[in-house]
Amino acid sequence: MTSVPVIPESYSHVLAEFESLDPLLSALRLDSSRLKCTSIAVSRKWLALGSSGGGLNLIQKDGWKHRLFLSHREGAISQVAFCLHDDDYVAVATSQGLVVVWELNQERRGKPERIYMSSEHKGRKVTALCWDTAIFRVFVGDHMGKVSAIKLNTSKQAKAAAAFVMFPVQTIMTADSCVVQLDFLDGRLLISSLTRSFLCDTEREKFWKIGNKERDGEYGACFFPGRCSADQQPLIYCARPGSRMWEVNFDGEVISTHQFKKLLSSPPLPVITLRTEPQYDHTVGSCQSLSFPKLLHLSEHCVLTWTERGIYIFLPQNVQVLLWSEVKDIQDVAVCKNELFCLHLSGKVSHLSLLSVERCVERLLRRGLWNLAARTCCLFQNSVIASRGRKSLTVDKLEHLKSQLDLTTCSDLISQLEELILKFEPLDSACSSRRSSISSHESFSILDSGIYRIISSRRGSQSDEDSCSLHSQTLSEDERLKEFASHQEEDQPDQCCGSQGNEDNVSHVPVTFEMEKNETFLPFGIPLPFRSPSPLVSLQAVKESVSSFVRKTTEKIGTLHTSPDLKVRPEPRGDEQSCEEDVSPVICPKEEDTEEEKEVTSQPPEEDKLQELRIATAEAMTKLEDPLVLFEPKSLRMVLQQWLSQLEKAFAIKDFSGISDTGNSSMTSNQDVLLLDESKKGILDEDNEKEKRASLSNEETVDQTVCDSVNNLREPLDDLFQVCSPCSIANDLQKDLAELTTLCLELNVLNSEMKSASGHADHTLQQCSPETLACRFLKKYFFLLDLTRAKESIKLSYTDSPCVWDTFIEGLKEMASCSPTYMEMGEGDLPTRLKLLDDSVPFDSPLLVAYATRLYERFGESALRSLIKFYPSILPADVMQLCHHHPAQFLAYLDSLVKSRPEDQRPSFLESLLQPESLRLDWLLLAVSQDAPPSTSTVDEEGDPRPHSHLFSWGYSQLILHLIKLPADFTSKEKMTDICRSHGFWPGYLILCLELQRRKEAFTNIVYLNDMSLMEGDSEP
Repeated sequence: MTSVPVIPESYSHVLAEFESLDPLLSALRLDSSRLKCTSIAVSRKWLALGSSGGGLNLIQKDGWKHRLFLSHREGAISQVAFCLHDDDYVAVATSQGLVVVWELNQERRGKPERIYMSSEHKGRKVTALCWDTAIFRVFVGDHMGKVSAIKLNTSKQAKAAAAFVMFPVQTIMTADSCVVQLDFLDGRLLISSLTRSFLCDTEREKFWKIGNKERDGEYGACFFPGRCSADQQPLIYCARPGSRMWEVNFDGEVISTHQFKKLLSSPPLPVITLRTEPQYDHTVGSCQSLSFPKLLHLSEHCVLTWTERGIYIFLPQNVQVLLWSEVKDIQDVAVCKNELFCLHLSGKVSHLSLLSVERCVERLLRRGLWNLAARTCCLFQNSVIASRGRKSLTVDKLEHLKSQLDLTTCSDLISQLEELILKFEPLDSACSSRRSSISSHESFSILDSGIYRIISSRRGSQSDEDSCSLHSQTLSEDERLKEFASHQEEDQPDQCCGSQGNEDNVSHVPVTFEMEKNETFLPFGIPLPFRSPSPLVSLQAVKESVSSFVRKTTEKIGTLHTSPDLKVRPEPRGDEQSCEEDVSPVICPKEEDTEEEKEVTSQPPEEDKLQELRIATAEAMTKLEDPLVLFEPKSLRMVLQQWLSQLEKAFAIKDFSGISDTGNSSMTSNQDVLLLDESKKGILDEDNEKEKRASLSNEETVDQTVCDSVNNLREPLDDLFQVCSPCSIANDLQKDLAELTTLCLELNVLNSEMKSASGHADHTLQQCSPETLACRFLKKYFFLLDLTRAKESIKLSYTDSPCVWDTFIEGLKEMASCSPTYMEMGEGDLPTRLKLLDDSVPFDSPLLVAYATRLYERFGESALRSLIKFYPSILPADVMQLCHHHPAQFLAYLDSLVKSRPEDQRPSFLESLLQPESLRLDWLLLAVSQDAPPSTSTVDEEGDPRPHSHLFSWGYSQLILHLIKLPADFTSKEKMTDICRSHGFWPGYLILCLELQRRKEAFTNIVYLNDMSLMEGDSEP
């Protein structure tokens, strides 16, 4: 096998065909000489294939199931279009010029029915169909230049009348030549004919000619929504002769002309497909002077077109060719998100996906297409090395890929793959050069804690991180179904392993399993010879220390069998049940039972305890009315601490009501054990402390780790939330308790430093970190908190302690778990669950964020984007906490939230979200770090701009521009300038230079960028 050529670094995306639709066409008998596919359309749910026999086949994309067949006796199907906002409606044009509108009735599981048929264009060839984006209206264009609008009545009340009343068809205009393409956005219809393009305001019935120069031929035009600069409306792109495009504003005025002729002289990129091996020819061709018959908005940044030679994808705002690939004989193309369905002149249909190189490789790996994945890596190795996807396409995966190749037939490919892996080495783990110690059938990944997770490839299993990174991508519905069906049998054993491990797959290595969020797991294991020990803590020392502590504690608990004082324990808590079962078989003398009964009887009744709490609460509320207390933090904390001691007493005495305060030393010792086991406030004796410190070589950090580990080991014993009141509390008292408890949380008064029954202070609580105390406080008094205020307090006070937020969310889940809605939320797809959430949970409910968390845990980033409909009930700060492990996903949510507002309202809306103001710099730094070109492509070795690097595409350029244009103080503007310069976002950098009066610096960088057109106006991309 010959060496694979290397494609330049500037190409980061590729067209890939992962499956052939030929079997589908064969099953539909659309591959014969008598019957073939003549038209194509696609929606979120459906793929529509019109045939020469007048039939319309509707295939469900989820699983490629043939669901519906709509027949037409009016001739072959020439055009098909789905309703953009409801794909239950589809418009069909026949060869006789008739237009039929169908309602599929899939939601009601009824039969499809014709709701309208128009003969306005009868006898003509319908060349374009387009739906209104807001109402049920279809626009039709024919070869004579006539454009009409069909307004539909789809209301259920008017269904009966629709059979007798034909609604009039409105003629929009009559162009001077054939209609080539129609497009619609925000009340405006875009019409492209053979000679020019027109813009029609359908509400005010006004028309504009776009540009002054005519043309002669098929040239398309399309809207470009959502990718405009901060102070503009959506754009329009119109094809012009000679590989040119007009960029037009929403009022029909030509802004500029983009020339792509020279850019198209680059060689074509191969289509990644199983049909042929991808090939690349470095030879630079001549400039291509093309006419673009149609323009389609693809994904979010791109415009797609095609000719008889191939497919071309542009980044028009940056005047850049993303890619072009040779795909012959294309008749029509339908797009949905990043998917392309190409209808060829032969009637064949191909399904392509526009993906970044790293995502393409990952999908190939998931499908086990090892040779094709390896060739793709070697072809695009420059892009793989420099890309932002470096974290997802790791060395471990490349080594695993190499191990799957046949050494006899793929020796050259293996050599190139090894060279690629060597180029990865400097940015990977220091121990990567010693990975040969792991067998070739195993791959592994390094967790944040330093633990190595080993994954055996004998069953095709993947690490959790790999699965998460792959599933986080935008997969089509058919892939999700097929991959789930193919991997379900493999994934099931991994899910059932639990903490017992998977002995069939992994041996002689420590394995970290995914645990439930409310469980604590300390990953002890044998030290790995190829892993340098952590500088912070020795896991083996921790293991020995905790083992010693557990052994001594077990010996203490064993003495419980000799003490009769623990026989009577009235009203035990649920989490003490296991301890009580151990004690109950012990037979105790009668006299001691009688003594204990007398002592229990002498305890004050529950009402008296609450009465004491009521008095203390009233006293505290009275003190808070004093301004000298309320506005003096020290005095306020003292009042709350005194009240908290009474609260702890009122709700803690019940736990220890079977223990007398006047017991002997044996009882005191036993009481200490109970405190350890029941209330998680046990006291470690001095011998244990000394032993722990000795085993950890007097390292303070290790000592703290051991303490935390011990607490974590004890927590699962009674890790329950008190979400319901343990006793009846009057409404007025409940209100005051909620006020004071929430105030304690807000002011970080989390313990009263109460002395234990043995007479000394609880040193365990004193040694605990603030976040640990907050978690315990939440679990103990969750039923008293004002949940809305508590949520805001946690976001402000514990921003860097996600464990507190996680604890709060677990409490909300516990509270919501008894709700029927919570149970129903466990089933269905994302739209179904969102509708259930929207219908069942009030927008002001504090439990809404718990439901949102559950959706995010199940659906990831797609669930985050859908949460914008719940604003302001769910705020960006809530989402930040929700996905604190994946900040890039928060950025996608923020971008979607801002774009959900009208263009002119976005800056003010974004400014309202910047509370506190420091978020501006954090969000800006995040935005320029995600979905951005490699810094080596924008900044040279000396930190200056590379020529034309301001034309690169930035995934969140709009959001970045909004952030830097908002009003801010001089210092903040300077910091934003530094951020833009260090990351190479030159459009924003130039804007900030002009704002800060750094004109000389701006001019210098324009010279480096080698684009003097920046001197003429706005420097935005």
